[in-house]
This record gives sequence, structure tokens and C-alpha cells, in this order.
Amino acid sequence: MMYPLLEKIKEPADIKRYSVSELERLAKELREFIVATVAENGGHLAPSLGTVELTLAMYSVFNFPKDKLIWDVGHQAYSHKILTGRRERFHTLRQKGGITGFPNRAESDYDAFGVGHASTSISAALGMAVSRDLSGRKNEVIAVIGDGALTGGEAFEALNQAGDLGSKLIVILNDNEMSIDKNVGGLSDYLSRIRITPQYNKAKKDMGNLLMSIPHIGDKAFRTAQVVKDSVRAALVPGGIFEELGFHYIGPVDGHNISLLQELFERVREMDGPILIHVHTKKGKGYAPAEMEPDKFHGIGKFDQQTGKCPPKTGAPSYTSVFSKALIELAAQNSNITAITAAMPSGTGLKAFGEEYPNRFFDVGIAEEHAVTLAAGMAADGKHPVVALYSTFAQRAYDQLMHDVCLQNLPVTLCLDRAGLVGADGPTHHGAFDLSYLRHMPNMTVFVPKDEAELRDMLAKAVSMDSPTAVRYPRGTGRGVELAAGFQDIPVGKAQLLREGSDVAILGVGPLLYKAEEAAELLQQQGISAAVVNMRFVKPLDEEMIRRLAHVKLMVTVEENSIAGGFGSAVAEFLMDSGLNRQLDLLRLGLPDKFIEQGTQEELLTLCGLQPEQMAAKIKERLN
Repeated sequence: MMYPLLEKIKEPADIKRYSVSELERLAKELREFIVATVAENGGHLAPSLGTVELTLAMYSVFNFPKDKLIWDVGHQAYSHKILTGRRERFHTLRQKGGITGFPNRAESDYDAFGVGHASTSISAALGMAVSRDLSGRKNEVIAVIGDGALTGGEAFEALNQAGDLGSKLIVILNDNEMSIDKNVGGLSDYLSRIRITPQYNKAKKDMGNLLMSIPHIGDKAFRTAQVVKDSVRAALVPGGIFEELGFHYIGPVDGHNISLLQELFERVREMDGPILIHVHTKKGKGYAPAEMEPDKFHGIGKFDQQTGKCPPKTGAPSYTSVFSKALIELAAQNSNITAITAAMPSGTGLKAFGEEYPNRFFDVGIAEEHAVTLAAGMAADGKHPVVALYSTFAQRAYDQLMHDVCLQNLPVTLCLDRAGLVGADGPTHHGAFDLSYLRHMPNMTVFVPKDEAELRDMLAKAVSMDSPTAVRYPRGTGRGVELAAGFQDIPVGKAQLLREGSDVAILGVGPLLYKAEEAAELLQQQGISAAVVNMRFVKPLDEEMIRRLAHVKLMVTVEENSIAGGFGSAVAEFLMDSGLNRQLDLLRLGLPDKFIEQGTQEELLTLCGLQPEQMAAKIKERLN
């Protein structure tokens, strides 16, 4: 496919030479280019299709990278990546060694700030604006944040500080959900044009000076006029909350109207102080399947470009779906079970729970901290809430887990989806640290199922306990093991010996146990006898099982978590405290103490040395 306008762009400044009609044609080419790439690689399609005109308008007016552009989350930044020297490598999107799925400071000078989690852009942009002012520079700083990310508390904390400081800062609210009636939209565009006109702002100032000059009554007249103005503004102009926070509010405006956006951006360059521009865009714009099902195409795997259909799913059910069905079963047996998620009802599998039990399901938006303390409040009043989050996002609620749940020993169950290596989304989304930060929380019990059957039983055990619990499980499909009816009891803190051995004891948690068993078989072929244990719990540890196996020469721990402070560290601490370290050696296998790049899960396991052949080789080397 040919892209005549896109292929002429050698650097972002080239965009400034294009007319509006050329930019509109370029927008069409960009969409076709993005759809073709994501169809092959997967990615965040619908958000990026919605910001094509917005991106072109910004690059045709502002001077990046001297001006700073910070995307929130980064789901919508594909056009930005393509226009900033990465077009020829865009086919490597989300592949190992390729273009990352999110803005990345190490990848380009145009990526002013690395992102991947929501609600951070305004804070980062304000920091850059403050640094600019302290250094005496005059560049613009622009944060682009979606309406979903604006539900995060950090965004409002930053808005509050920005309004108080008064530094020049441009925040673009990319609203791709709100439906604006044509009349209201036209009025909003008209009001926006008036409010950014220099003569309008000057007239307001002159009128104030005139009223204040009237003898005896000037001050009172000015205050009265101010109240009337604020009342009229609140009645006619949206965005009053942003005005009260100290921002100049402009909008809503059509985020697909390039000429309007260019005019607006040219005007705001001449304004002072913090400015919030509210643009309305259509998620999935320009690709019919994505427009019809924007949620499906928000983050999607490979699909047929002509039809928009994904390959049919085959094989075992996903861990997420097994969790979803198990929780619905358990909720039927226990009316005190509630379910909470933070803007991820589909991703965590709780959408089905919400349909079955709408009064017991709560989506709090992108607010993980609130989700956990909300659960703590429910638990304090007799309910047993299940909070389902992606492992990487649960990191945001560390203090709430510690202070609001564990300190009060409340029965809240935290279910961590996407634990371990998640693949193409890369380091911002790997769930690499949950075992490390959960195991040092007093009163917390940490379950790690090896397969989907154990996930069901562990979830049932967790919601039966009157104390804090966490269950972590990976992204993707299960092992295809049989899912028996009902739930089997799992004694807390008790491991399961899967294979006897006399030379080596491999202690593992999670699905990596299956690779550990393969490694044990390889060692057996080389004359090395290796026991394999499904530890099942990172906290409490089955110390009795460890003592039972202390006759071996080498103990090995295996986990899909950072080895810094994780399961292996727990075993090392016990061996040291019990004195068993004097009679046996310990080898810890897991994720290295660094951020892991993107790639397929199997590629990344190889990168981390966690394939069976690699584990067997490391064990043999240590024994020798």
C-alpha cells in the first residue's frame, strides 16, 4: 500500500508545510498505516485512531521536541510515534527489540516522558513546566489525558497544584466517550472562540477597571458583576470545575477538525497560566469495526484487516475466565461476597459478575487506591469484597493494602490478574513485583496457583478466610487441566510434593512449576535426581516441607517474579534463620533485578533463563 504524503515526512517539522486539506489526506493515510500494522502485531488500535487529527494539529503548530508533549498512558500515541522518525520501524511494534507500545524516553527525544499507567501526565507536565520556569526557558508543555484517566486521583491532585502555581501549562482533555449534540457542540465551539479571543480578555479587564473607578460604589459594583459573570458562566459554559481550580477552560471542541484545532492552538500559545482544552474525539475513528466496537479494539491481538475479526480462540480457557466463573459460583453460595475493579470489568473477568449480581459489583474507574479502601470499608461492615486488578496496577494501592486492609486484618481478597510476564505490553505492564511487596505485609496470605484448577480452589479458600488474602495468576490460557465440579479444600500454608528426588529439591510457585518438572526430567536423564514441590503459598511458607527436603545437596526456587524480595528470598531467609543454610546450597531462579523488555511470553522466559533446558543447565552447573 502506498502512503504518498506520509512517506514524504522525514522529520516532524515537515508537517508544518502541509495545508489543511493535505493534513486531512495525511490523517487517512495514518489510519490505514496504523490499522495494517496492528492487524499483524496487535496493539491499542481504537485509542490511536481517535487522536490522528489532534496529533497532526499539535505537530503543525507546536515545535517539538523543544516544546514538550506528554501522553497519558500512551494508548493513543501511535501517530506521534510514526511522525517522529519511527515510521520505517513501526512494523516492529510491540515485538522483542522493536518499537514499544508506549512512549519511551530511551526510544526518542520526542517521547518527553515514559508512560504506561494512567493519570500521570498532568503531574509530569507540571514538573516540566516548573523546571522550565526555574531555568528561564519559554517552551510550551502539553499534557494529553483521556476522560478515563481523568478519573484517577493523581490527575486532580496535579490540576489542583497547577491552578495554584499558575505556571503556563496546556492540558488537552481527550474525551472519546461523551456524546455532544450538534447544537451544543456548535455553541461550545462558538463560546470557545470568543473566550480565547484577545479582545474578549482585554474587554473583561477594561470593564473591571471601569467599574472600580466609579466613586463610592465601584468596589461593590465590581463584586456584583463578578458574581453575575460567574453565574452566567456556570449556566452556559461547561468546565466550571476546571475554572474553579484556576484553569482557563476551552471547549468542548471537535477533535477531528484540524483547522479549528490549529486556530485554537495558535491562540493558546499567546495565553498565560494553566489552560485546559476539552476536545471530543471518536474512539476507533475511520475504521468501521473499531468504531462499532471500540472496547474490543481498545487493546486487541492480531485480526483480519478486511473484516475486523480475530482468529477463533481454541484450547484451554483463560485464567481470567476461570476466575470469573468461579467467583460467580462462590457468590451464589455467599451473599456477602462483593466484587470491585478499577476500570477493568472486561479485562479482569468481572463484567459477567456485574451482569449476574449488579448490586454487588462496583467499577470505581481508574482509582486503585480508592478500590482497596472501599473494599476495606465493606469488609469492616461484614462483607467479603474481592478486588480484581492487574498486578502492575495494584502497585498503586500499596499503602491502602498495608494501612487500610492488613493493619486492621480485614477480610479482603485481592485477585491479581496478569501476574508475571505479560508479553508485548512490556515493562510497564509486567506483574513482576507483587510477591515481593505482598509477602512482607503482616496478616496477608499469598496464594499462587500452578494451574486453573488450583486457581478455583484457592479462590474458594481465600474468600472463606476472615483475614487479608491475595491470589495471583498469569495472563493467557490455562493448562487445560480438568475442572472438577465444586471446590476442593486447600490447607493454608501446605505445599504439595509432586516428584521425589535425592540430589536436588526444586521448590516452585505458579505455572512455572510445569517447566520445573520438565527440567527435573532432563536432569534425571543426566543421572541427577530432582524432587519438585508445588509450594502453593509464598506466605505462609511450608517450613515443614523445606525441613523434610533439607537432605539434598541443592535447593532451587523457581518463580515468575523478581528475585529481589520474592519467593526465593523468603526461602533464603528461612534457611538462614533455621541454620539449614550450613548444610545445603540455594539457587534462586526468577526474573532478574531489572526491567524486562517486551516480547512474547516464551521469548521473555528464555531471556530470563526460565526454560526447562536453561533451568537444568544452571542446576547442573551449580551442583558441579
